[in-house]
Amino acid sequence: MQSWADRTPLTRFAFAFLMFGIKQAYACLFGGLMLALILLTFLFWPEDSPVSRYDFLVVGAVLIQIAMLVLKLESWAEARVILLFHIAGTIMELFKTAHGSWVYPEDSVLRIGAVPLFSGFMYAAVGSYIARVQRIFHIRVRGYPPMWTTWVLAGAIYVNFFAHHWLPDIRFALFVATALLFGRGWFWFTANRTRLKMPLLLGYFLVALFIWFAENLGTFGRAWAYPGQEAGWEMVSVSKLGAWFLLMIISVVMVSLVHRPEEEPR
Repeated sequence: MQSWADRTPLTRFAFAFLMFGIKQAYACLFGGLMLALILLTFLFWPEDSPVSRYDFLVVGAVLIQIAMLVLKLESWAEARVILLFHIAGTIMELFKTAHGSWVYPEDSVLRIGAVPLFSGFMYAAVGSYIARVQRIFHIRVRGYPPMWTTWVLAGAIYVNFFAHHWLPDIRFALFVATALLFGRGWFWFTANRTRLKMPLLLGYFLVALFIWFAENLGTFGRAWAYPGQEAGWEMVSVSKLGAWFLLMIISVVMVSLVHRPEEEPR
């Protein structure tokens, strides 16, 4: 296919775009399989099943994780990132469901309070993607801010997810701080053979956008429901993009604890 693609600039671009899509799908493997489980069980789960759908999703998520490690589709370092995301995500889920930000409408046994255990794997899917995409695309950066500043920013974002229920929401200030820290940064990646580059902020926004698309599919599959979706599905508000963008910053910083950003050679 590469020989055929090299015949003209158009086919060369088309093949590079195809390779980009294939590699992105491979990086999204964990999240894609989780989303497929959510949609398939929503469409075909028998009402009289002795096992709840949510409990099946927990078992399915664990089996996916084991299979990816056994088949060496994921490294143990990446699995440690997933564990960090699982813990941080579950803590957030416990708090947010207690404050009515969203609900899990179905019963289950494998849960902590109002939070079924499969929910942590949805956060872990984001961590899995970020860790894997760095390896698959050979991502390197320039202009990445000092590590300690990213830790402070990520900590402030995480605290604000909780504190804005009682204190003023400082989300706008966090957007400004993110732009100031990462605005000069670029990352380089290889989709096929050529090194390409993109601003860090644009890359983070595009990932947040695709997470929002996945979130719409997840709520359509009744994995969880926001206020207003209890009676029937409707699209998730575009305003959620801001929250996902800030979550992306937390995600990138958490992954950097295991995979330090590497400098692109000049």
